[in-house]
Formats: sequence, structure tokens, C-alpha cells
Amino acid sequence: MKNTALTSTHEALGAKMVPFAGYNMPVQYEGVNIEHETVRNAVGVFDVSHMGEFLIEGPNALALVQKVTSNDASKLTVGKAQYSYLPNNDGGVVDDLIVYRVKEETYLLVVNASNIEKDWNWISSKNDVGAQMKDLSEDYSLLAIQGPKAVEAMQSLTSHDLSEINFYNFIVGDFAGVENVIISATGYTGSGGFEIYCKNSEVKQVWDKVFEAGAAYGIKPIGLAARDTLRLEMGYCLYGNDIDDSTSPFEAGLGWVTKFTKEFTNSKALEAEKANGVENKLVAFKLDERGIPRQGYDIVDGQGKTIGRVTSGTMSPSLGIGIGLGYVPKVFADIDSKIHIQIRKNAVPATVIKLPFYKG
Repeated sequence: MKNTALTSTHEALGAKMVPFAGYNMPVQYEGVNIEHETVRNAVGVFDVSHMGEFLIEGPNALALVQKVTSNDASKLTVGKAQYSYLPNNDGGVVDDLIVYRVKEETYLLVVNASNIEKDWNWISSKNDVGAQMKDLSEDYSLLAIQGPKAVEAMQSLTSHDLSEINFYNFIVGDFAGVENVIISATGYTGSGGFEIYCKNSEVKQVWDKVFEAGAAYGIKPIGLAARDTLRLEMGYCLYGNDIDDSTSPFEAGLGWVTKFTKEFTNSKALEAEKANGVENKLVAFKLDERGIPRQGYDIVDGQGKTIGRVTSGTMSPSLGIGIGLGYVPKVFADIDSKIHIQIRKNAVPATVIKLPFYKG
């Protein structure tokens, strides 16, 4: 089990620690609902240093990034980031990721913790263009400072105007007394804020100063359990739940980051799939009666016939109702369609809705 540079800090704070993607991670401190509401209403901090970071550099860096990712990285200027995914050769998804253009010929790829080795091997196998690759995952830490008060609470820690960093933009600058920190207006909560990339040797200083600066704003440490409920309220996919090696990106609703303005891995087959249409779709649903949908539960029609399965589900802390995502045939995928979730012996009625669940 690997530790992050802040594991002892989390333990000292009384966090409940669990194994996650090979790392010893804080799943909660005070409780999921309290931590969830802290991010929705104020500001909270996640240690997500288990995520992977790959640097792709050199004259052919863009060529490699374009080859392995679905989105069009040629649209990125320095200081901009984009959401994308790595298609495999079989119509599925190796991983979803964020691509940052750090310099003219330097790209940072941030990948899921559970897929670091898989992604590295996959991208390396496609690197016949001689791009320089570095795996920085073991050396860098990542803090997600999320919530509507994040900008105001963190402004004293940097000379840069945080309010001017637009969504999916970033700067490299000073933060919490450390130079050359990536301050990125990204995050997976839907409540605004920043992600901070720094070296492992610097992250304890950054963590301490962040909590010092945020004290007046009710800042709290947040665990992975609340991260999951927050992302689900926005309908953001989680790799391993809602998308995986066998998932069609078009069924998963990732058509918006699949750009056929270039050739990339399996692009011809994906283009044909888009033209032909898909049989199933990932939908968002809310329960019409009490209950909690869980990953793996069957989705059934009015006659009790299984038509799909829940990929993510929870009791929404913000809305107080059961919500989830799941794959169903297209005929059941329209907004306001009626489906049922098999919760033990009960087929609980549910309604397909338009994302996000949480409107803010």
C-alpha cells in the first residue's frame, strides 16, 4: 500500500483511511454529508495525490497526444486544459484524463490513479514519433481546493488574481510560498475552485498555509466518499464505474470530446459507430420513492424485465433523494422516461432526468 506525502497528516486529523487504487487514502473525516455540504457551501480540500501525471515533451509531443487522445489537443494554447479520453483498439476506453498545455512543446496528462501503469504502457506503445515521456506520478502531489469560497479564501496565498483564471484554464506561479506551482481552475465537484500541483517535498507547507488562509471561511479536509457524492450530483463519469475498457464512449455520452478533425486510435471505427448510432445510453435517474440505488443493481422495466444496470448511485446529500447513472436501451433513455431500480425485493420507480442533478 502506497502513501501520499500527507498520509500522516490525515491520520493525525482522525481520518478514516481505506485502500484505494493501491494507496492508503482518507475516505472521510467528520462524515460524508457534512463534508459534502462544506464543499457545496464554503470550501474544502481533497488530497488527490494518488492521481497520475505524465509529461509529454519535444517537437513531436503534440503528435503523440493527438494520436492517443479523443479530443483535439491542437486547440489548446499554453495555459489551457481539456477533458479527453484514451480510446482503445476495441471501441472501449483505456482511461479518461485531463490534458494541460504547459509550454509550446510540453503537455501534462493527468490520469486516474488505478490506471497509471496501464495508461503509461498504452501511451508508450503508441509512441513511434519519438516524443519524450516522463512519469512524474511518484514525485508530485495534487490538492483539490473546491467550493464557492475557494477564490476568496485562497487569494492571500498568491500574487496572481485567482478570479481571472477561467474554468479549464491554469497558470504556473507562486502559491503558499512555493514557486512554479500549477494553479488550475479544474475540479470534479461542480462547486468551483482549484487544483494545485506541487512537489511532494512542498505539499505539507502548501496544505498548512491553505488551512491557515481558509480558517475564516470554514475550510475543512474532505475525504474520497464526499468526492464521489459531489461528482455524482454533477453526473461526472467515474472510471471503473461508468466507463471502462468495454464501454462505448458514445453510449457513455463522451461524443462531445470525440473530435474527428484528426486521426487517432480507433477513430475510423468510432466514426462509423457515431454514424450508425448506439443501442444503449448512459442515463441519469432519480428515484420517485425512498431508496438508495447502488452500483450493480438491476434496472428493470414495468414488467420486471432487466434492461440495464446501475453504474453509480447514492443518496444525494444536496437533494435528499436517491440518484444514479446507468446504461439502458435507447428507448428508455429519453428525459422523463420511467424505469425501475431493483433494490432487494422491490422494483422502485425512477425517472430519467437531464443532468446535472445538482443545479447550484
